[in-house]
Amino acid sequence: MEYKLVIVVRKDISIGKGKLAAQVAHAAVMGVEKTRGARQDWLSFWLNTGQAKVVLKVNKVEDLFEIERHARRLNLSAAIVSDSGLTQLPPGTITCLGIGPGPADLIDKVTRHLKLL
Repeated sequence: MEYKLVIVVRKDISIGKGKLAAQVAHAAVMGVEKTRGARQDWLSFWLNTGQAKVVLKVNKVEDLFEIERHARRLNLSAAIVSDSGLTQLPPGTITCLGIGPGPADLIDKVTRHLKLL
């Protein structure tokens, strides 16, 4: 079985490449920590099989919340990233969502319709 971590990024906000990279990193770390507490077996498989990561995009924040709800219904770890507002974005701006790490076939049920960033 394959395992992966997916990060879904909003495309409707103006954000620099470095800031975007930091937000994606936040989502990855948050996803790993949530999975560590909920499904250590999934985390171990992911850590030992290459740590696959995929970054996808959505057009608006409502899409992120819909995807988060779907992921949680399937018992996947889901972590919404909210910016602290110290640089480019207003405080509390939702930037991205981390899903997993978890079984790729399960995550694909939530994200297969999305396009790569």
